[in-house]
Amino acid sequence: MAVAVIMEFNGATLEQYDQVIVKMGLAKEGPAPAGALSHWVAATDNGILVTDLWKSRELYDAFARDQIGPFSEEAGIPGPPKITYHDAYNYFTQGPET
Repeated sequence: MAVAVIMEFNGATLEQYDQVIVKMGLAKEGPAPAGALSHWVAATDNGILVTDLWKSRELYDAFARDQIGPFSEEAGIPGPPKITYHDAYNYFTQGPET
């Protein structure tokens, strides 16, 4: 079952986020890593908010363990994020270009 993952990185900056995605080999508005269905990030008053949709909790957990955690630490992001999980009832995929 698909899972929505909401990560609140208090004290983090968008510049640190950019460092993390480069370390992951990802690019802004590029393809998501294997197992991820969607991703967006925004600055908040307290840091950054990342919202992902993954094919399964297991795929997200492995990616978080192997990439998000270590690369966030390397970029100087303080502490682990507050994470909230939700089983996704439905989601949409990219439609035709307008």
